[in-house]
Amino acid sequence: MTLGMNYYAVRAIYLYEMSRTARTLFQSVVSPVISTSLYFIVFGAAIGSRITQIEGVSYGSFIVPGLIMLTLLTQSVTNAAFGIYFPRFVGTIYELLSAPVSPFEIVLGYVGAAATKSIVLGGIILATSALFVPVQIDHPLWMFAFLVLTAVSFSLFGFILGLWANSFEKLQIVPLLFLTPLTFLGGTFYPTSVLPPFWRTVTLFNPLVYLISGFRWSFFGIADVDVSVSLAMTLFFLVICMAVIWWFFETGYRLKN
Repeated sequence: MTLGMNYYAVRAIYLYEMSRTARTLFQSVVSPVISTSLYFIVFGAAIGSRITQIEGVSYGSFIVPGLIMLTLLTQSVTNAAFGIYFPRFVGTIYELLSAPVSPFEIVLGYVGAAATKSIVLGGIILATSALFVPVQIDHPLWMFAFLVLTAVSFSLFGFILGLWANSFEKLQIVPLLFLTPLTFLGGTFYPTSVLPPFWRTVTLFNPLVYLISGFRWSFFGIADVDVSVSLAMTLFFLVICMAVIWWFFETGYRLKN
């Protein structure tokens, strides 16, 4: 952002984090692809045979955006959280903090790598989906915009989780007990319009509903909530995460103790 930015440091952090993908290829890429394939096989056989279409879209195609978002959210959080937690765990975080690297450059390197990996994986999941069902994208630019904004936002959230956690167990609490259930309840496999009025109102308090709805709109032009609201909620979450990270570095919370 400024002429004084240490691009060498950002590049070093970014490339190091990206290299972890090659070392954990099965966990990072192969496993999500296999999981997505199983979702299509199981849900396609169990539900797809009973629900032929949803708002003019075949059920198999309808769940594609939700499956991409499910993978995108979990991978963004996990990659970013582990990326910053491991230096804290082994103590190398102090070398990073004492180096001529600003907090913005640290965040840019770690979050940029986590978001990049998630976006690439989202593309792979999309390509995998095309092997099972026909995929249409009515608004490709908006699809990419939602993909990038969501990946960056939840990579920032994962960075916060990695700073907050003081054990490997805590790294798993949020993704397993909160993020994945909220994703499943956020319209991944069904439109919220099929729910009774009371429960549909309850789902509006689930922030992931807005992300999944906006992303699905970019594919088929159908949404559970207005796309402008989805975009606003995504940007709001992004700003909140940036503010929390700024507070972490400003106060030194979990960084110096």
